[in-house]
Amino acid sequence: MSSPTEESVRRNSESEGGEVETPEHDPHYEPIVSLPLVDIQTNEEEEEELCKIRARLYRYDTHDHEWKERGTGDIKLLRHKANNSVRVVMRRDKTLKVCANHFITPDIRMNVHCGSDKAFNWSVFADYADETCKQELLAIKFGNPQNAELWKTKFAEAQEIVRTKCSLYTQDQSSDDESSITRSEDTDTPEPKSSEKTVDEEAKKEKGENVESDGVILQLKELKVDSEKSE
Repeated sequence: MSSPTEESVRRNSESEGGEVETPEHDPHYEPIVSLPLVDIQTNEEEEEELCKIRARLYRYDTHDHEWKERGTGDIKLLRHKANNSVRVVMRRDKTLKVCANHFITPDIRMNVHCGSDKAFNWSVFADYADETCKQELLAIKFGNPQNAELWKTKFAEAQEIVRTKCSLYTQDQSSDDESSITRSEDTDTPEPKSSEKTVDEEAKKEKGENVESDGVILQLKELKVDSEKSE
């Protein structure tokens, strides 16, 4: 007579031998509606990336008089290939919502924020992060001083590109030069006219003096003739 342990072992072996391996079933269903791939335009297709650094951005709320976090993500400097304008663009992580979008101008000053070697602040006249033009005071904080120094250097290089190569500023400089030349020509041209007028006036005066002197001589002659007749 077999023990209970042997009986359980025998049943397990019989059950294992009787099982039939079946291949894994991978169901596949064709989609009811097919969605085509869509290319999303980011308006960065005609721009080249000069710099890309991860940072945290803040804006100063003038109503509450405090700094408020605007987002964390990669801040970029983008240079337009045609007109050489450079703008600052930053998108939040995951949502990719724009939290900074403004052009760089030569008069923007990058200031150290609160004495930190990892943070800067600057003021912009027109920021379009909210799809409306707003004047903003922004501050940015980097993970280490090296990234902060890199940002400051790249920002200064972008300002130099805008000042010397951007069509908007080069046209203004050329128009200023032309206007200065025109003004100088306008100021120079009246001088010979005035000299000509003075010469003409002097000539007329001399002629007038000659005429007057001739008249006096004639009058003297007439008086002499009259006196001789009376004698």
